[in-house]
Amino acid sequence: MNRSLWWRGILILVVVLGSSLLAYPPQDKINLGLDLRGGVHLVLQVQAADALRAETEKDMDTLLRQLGEEGVTGATARRTGDSRFEVTGVPAERRDAVDEVVDSYLPYWSWSSTPAGFAFQRRAEEDADIKEQAVRQAEQTIRNRVDAFGVAEPVIQRQGLGSDRIVVQLPGVDDPERVKELIKNTALLEFRFVVYPEQGAASTEAEIVSHYRGALPPDVEIFEQEIRGEDGEVVGSAYLALESRRIITGRDLRTARSGLGQFNEPVVRFYLSQEAGRIFGEATGANVGRRLAIVLDGKVQSAPVVQSRITDEGVIEGQFTQVEVEDLVTVLRSGALPAAITYLEERAVGPSLGQDSIDQGLRASLLGGALVVVLMLVVYRLAGINAVLALAINVVLVFGAMAYFGATLTLPGIAGIVLTIGMAVDANVLIFERIKEELHAGRPVKTAITSGFGKAWTAVFDTHVTTLIAAVFLFQFGTGPIRGFAVTLSVGILASLFTAVFTSRWLFDLTLSSRRRVERLSI
Repeated sequence: MNRSLWWRGILILVVVLGSSLLAYPPQDKINLGLDLRGGVHLVLQVQAADALRAETEKDMDTLLRQLGEEGVTGATARRTGDSRFEVTGVPAERRDAVDEVVDSYLPYWSWSSTPAGFAFQRRAEEDADIKEQAVRQAEQTIRNRVDAFGVAEPVIQRQGLGSDRIVVQLPGVDDPERVKELIKNTALLEFRFVVYPEQGAASTEAEIVSHYRGALPPDVEIFEQEIRGEDGEVVGSAYLALESRRIITGRDLRTARSGLGQFNEPVVRFYLSQEAGRIFGEATGANVGRRLAIVLDGKVQSAPVVQSRITDEGVIEGQFTQVEVEDLVTVLRSGALPAAITYLEERAVGPSLGQDSIDQGLRASLLGGALVVVLMLVVYRLAGINAVLALAINVVLVFGAMAYFGATLTLPGIAGIVLTIGMAVDANVLIFERIKEELHAGRPVKTAITSGFGKAWTAVFDTHVTTLIAAVFLFQFGTGPIRGFAVTLSVGILASLFTAVFTSRWLFDLTLSSRRRVERLSI
């Protein structure tokens, strides 16, 4: 045996043994997807308009604050849309100050004079960027929450390029209800001053509207507050009228942790960033004696009276259980969502259904593999053994690569493996048919084998590369099971090239190396 055969054989042996060690035992090394292991599947939609409104109100506050530093007093701002607001109360002789502040602090806003003051409109490209950032931040925030909870091999990704939808798949969760609640809890945290009533709460929304003589002021909104009984169950609702302006939001938090309140009840302690602490300190210092509502996901948790100036830390109370406090801390520490989310789809896959999918997939794969083996042996005789050995090595390489890269095996992924088996056999068929043509033309056996591999290489390479390109596009633009199919297909194609061309040729050369003259080939 020449040196080339030795080195090629050692390379094949190392690759096969390495793949076998990586993939063994498969039940521990191969990650199973949602459809095989069971779990939770959610499709979420980010309400990007919330992010637009939050940024608008933030810029309104920036404008008013900077005008105040320029000595312009009496100015007020009112939001007129998701990306629009009006400013009034600026003296005519100080309108140049507005120009200076906008150029320095709000360069992405266009504005014009109106009879009452100024109208501001954020530029469209900036709106598009805010929406995109909101979806990206929501995706990352959800990922952080799921990671903090400890779900193994979750799938969290956008549903298509540029989409505002996020697909969340959590395979093998042992407490699906709690995980779903953790994700559903958007933790859109806001701090707003209470306008009405000064004490307690209204029993109905109509009571608040009646107080304002049938029409709410444009800068006032009504929020619900849940009334809980001694066992923590919701027993009713009350309502508060709050300022539309948010003092700070969850994005201003530095961190949060669980703690105990004045009566040893579970509470959440939060800590603000330096800039947010300054803004919060100014707002609370100027409104001592007023009630400050803590709003979480559109519902008032508590509305304590501001006793003194509050700067960089505070407490969230709301008759929470210890588990609710721990989940809320996880949510707040992993980052508040920049916008609310809605749930377009939700389904659970039971473990028994997943095991049934595994069993059916294995049966289909074994049956298909057995038929392929029989066909290759019947049609190509002893040369068919070469193809069967290459096929077995192909499957080992696929599972080894999936274990090494931590890829997740899904039900469509099993279909991808079966498809790569067919492609690997197809590559051997192309090569064997070329060898038979060379033998029929009167070529010697060794020459026919060399020529057959050489002439079939172009067709084999073309079919594998074009399929690989399709798999890459499926992975890039697909979601969930489609990406699982693309992963196994891609790995299988690369393994097929290695086995059909390199391994199969080595097996032929190894078989014929001990013979000086070969008259016939069983093909």
